[in-house]
Amino acid sequence: MTINVKRITQKYGILFILIVMSLVFAILSPAFLSIPNILNILNQTAIWGIMALGMTFVIVAKGIDLSVGSVLAFSGLIAASLAQVPAQMKLYQNLPQLPLIIPILAGLLIGALCGAVNGALIAFTRIPAFIATLGMMTVVRGFALIYSNARPVSNLTPAMNAIGSRVFGIPVPILIYLFMFIVSYILLNKTRFGKNTFAIGGNITAAEVSGVNVPKNLVLIYAYCGLLAGIAAIVFAGRVGSVHPGAADGYELTAIAATTIGGTSHSGGIGTIGGALIGALVLSVMRNGMTLLGFSPYSQKILEGVIIVGAVVIDMRKNARKA
Repeated sequence: MTINVKRITQKYGILFILIVMSLVFAILSPAFLSIPNILNILNQTAIWGIMALGMTFVIVAKGIDLSVGSVLAFSGLIAASLAQVPAQMKLYQNLPQLPLIIPILAGLLIGALCGAVNGALIAFTRIPAFIATLGMMTVVRGFALIYSNARPVSNLTPAMNAIGSRVFGIPVPILIYLFMFIVSYILLNKTRFGKNTFAIGGNITAAEVSGVNVPKNLVLIYAYCGLLAGIAAIVFAGRVGSVHPGAADGYELTAIAATTIGGTSHSGGIGTIGGALIGALVLSVMRNGMTLLGFSPYSQKILEGVIIVGAVVIDMRKNARKA
């Protein structure tokens, strides 16, 4: 039996990089592999990791969504404003304390609705995804500023804050991330919706000819991406304890970076949920390790940009060889 080193490197290269990076940081900083630090890395990964899961569907379908950071802020503001302690409410002075499920559903509905509008714009007006979601990014951020009068929404109920707490020592955001990872894996790999997503990204004309309802599936793909941004918003509100209208600025780029580093091709039709998970962990490990070693956040940004460009160049070279 022969071992195809090249194929193994292509398939598991990013995992190998994650392991090597972790070993280097563990050698340089003994605190890196401590249980509290590992849980901290996973907890930090949860928010943009959840967003990266949705971004994987969009990029596999040969699209992009620049609005998820703004959608997170707006969805989080809506949910947080309905989950404030009544005596300390700022937005709704006379609103009684609502069951936790209501602010959660409101946040998720806003996220999914914003995503569905993105999908409808792209599917029915043929606007490029970059333009449609860039417009949504600006519009939704404006709504967030108007809704909150440009002020943070804080004083959340204990039930809302519990989303950012721990269960048996494990942060709840990690458990939510793992659950959404499983749901997303099943959706992309075991359902007709997932097959249609790959078909649209691989060749949209062929998908239409083979009977795939492209407009309907595009709306669903972007709605799912928006829904996951809404879930990330709930996690954000629970963990931070407040939501600012300027929150999550730049998170869309982190989600795109995690998806790209994880091997999802911007040429469409190629991508995995596992890759999105590994890509998000690579970014988190890099940031955490560089912080422990005393690197400035600016240096981290530079290295992150270099990694993203490198991942895209590698993807383009692979696609060029296949052509």
